[in-house]
Amino acid sequence: MLDLKLIREQPDLVRWAVSVKRTNLDVDALLELDRQVSAQRTRVEALQAERNRQAKAVRDASPEERPAGIQRGKEIAEQLKGEESLLRQLEQQLQPLLLQVPQIPLESVPVGESEEDNVVLREVGRRAEFAFPPRDHVALLERQGWAEFERVGKISGSRSYMLRGELVLLEQALLRFALDFLYARGYTLLSASALVRPETLFATGHFPGGEDQVYRIEGEALLLSGTAEVPINFLHAGEILNFEELPLRYGGISAAFRSEAGSAGRDVRGLIRVHEFKKVEQFVICEGSLEHSMALFGELLSNAEEFLQALELPYRVLQNCTADMGAGKLIMYDLECWVPSEQRYRETHSCSNLGDWQARRSQLRYRDPAGKLRFPHTLNNTAVATPRILVPLVECHQQADGRVRVPGALRPYLGGRELLGRALSAQEAR
Repeated sequence: MLDLKLIREQPDLVRWAVSVKRTNLDVDALLELDRQVSAQRTRVEALQAERNRQAKAVRDASPEERPAGIQRGKEIAEQLKGEESLLRQLEQQLQPLLLQVPQIPLESVPVGESEEDNVVLREVGRRAEFAFPPRDHVALLERQGWAEFERVGKISGSRSYMLRGELVLLEQALLRFALDFLYARGYTLLSASALVRPETLFATGHFPGGEDQVYRIEGEALLLSGTAEVPINFLHAGEILNFEELPLRYGGISAAFRSEAGSAGRDVRGLIRVHEFKKVEQFVICEGSLEHSMALFGELLSNAEEFLQALELPYRVLQNCTADMGAGKLIMYDLECWVPSEQRYRETHSCSNLGDWQARRSQLRYRDPAGKLRFPHTLNNTAVATPRILVPLVECHQQADGRVRVPGALRPYLGGRELLGRALSAQEAR
């Protein structure tokens, strides 16, 4: 949500943001409704003032004048009731439009029409090279008995999975490494529930617009979140933070659920695009200045890059264009890891600075050193999401005999083991 004063004073800037972010919003209709709300509020305030004056006049009136004064007071009260009702209706019509106003992207963000217009900033690490025909992650897992893909369909339907054996330990090692990684850097760890109320998704900006991506709990006013960003963002909703508390750095672990509506037929094989997964999320609340939030944006990005480097994975960093960065974001970078079987990079992390857009939606404020109430900035980035990260991990570290090499950073979590799996026979390896 943007400051309404900014929308009123710079409508052309807002129209431009709506255009480059491909948002379906009529800014002129919003401004007209805002004018109606302002005019109606003026009428209500005028009637409230008249009601107060009339009440005082009745108290000061003579016994003969008082009945007429009381009657006039009732007429004003009845008129006020109708005008207040109309004001509430207009405000209720305006609010959904305000929730659709996108954040103004930074000038450095490339303008584009789709993800094809994202800009590659750098590639890090050597792409895996093999002296043998490499296998994709599904073949690797099936040969080692590390996953259930067929049987689990009768339990959870399509796009489901069940990890087995050592791969369960590898997944847990990744999650624990991510938590230890953030804890060592001063982040407060949170074990967050995936069960959230609808207002939390409005506060993050997933609603309106992303309703078809979310699972709902039948008979309950609860939904399943797709990231710990949702509950963490709402943790301090409605509060006034002390300036000295900032920045608040959180590392949240949670289950995550996404319906993947609209992606039928895409990436359905194996662990790439599943309905349920586990995720450790970085989330920061900081002073409401671009200087501070961009410094922390760099910190979150650096954390993700150090994490991938510790896993010895080749990756690249992209700057997302305006059409591929989401409505609420000032700036967004994606990190993508190399997947040898596909000879392409796949997204594993998204780093975002949303300015005060989320804080306004969740009514989160802080008192600055001068005593003024301000909205903070919020930022988020993935630390690790499984099982997606397992795809580049097992493919890049696979061995000729079918085993998978364990990166040094994960070995302490796996009893010091350097290799996972059993060496396959020549016949099995074919």
